[in-house]
Amino acid sequence: MGKTKRGKGTKIMAVTDAGGTILSVSIQSASPHEVKLVENVLEERFIEDLPTRLIGDRAYDSDPLDEELKQQGIEMIAPHRKNRKKKKTQDERKLRRFKRRWKVERFFAWLFNYRKCVVRYEYKEENFKAFILLACMLILLKPFMR
Repeated sequence: MGKTKRGKGTKIMAVTDAGGTILSVSIQSASPHEVKLVENVLEERFIEDLPTRLIGDRAYDSDPLDEELKQQGIEMIAPHRKNRKKKKTQDERKLRRFKRRWKVERFFAWLFNYRKCVVRYEYKEENFKAFILLACMLILLKPFMR
């Protein structure tokens, strides 16, 4: 996963639902662009159903990705890059949902409260992913442990 042994260059990609509950987590190398890693995250989901909408940041503004997800019945909502050459495809009505992206960012803030998830100390990818999944389980169970 990256150029060094301990994974400097590891991306953690996640999909959550509207309430912030984790639906999918994927660990990938940091080299490829996020657009190329979306399929891996969707394949590693914990539930059978595909999400109806994905909300991403400007990095996910890609017409081929939009078409690929549309064939699967998923609507991609991402603001346009400033240097976009082609005609805009998103309108302001869809982009209002982008304001809810803070729920995914909140999940990552909760995830990075666990020290093992911030820096990859593990040599093997499977061990690091196991710690990420354990942290996800603890985040899910936190409301019930009080």
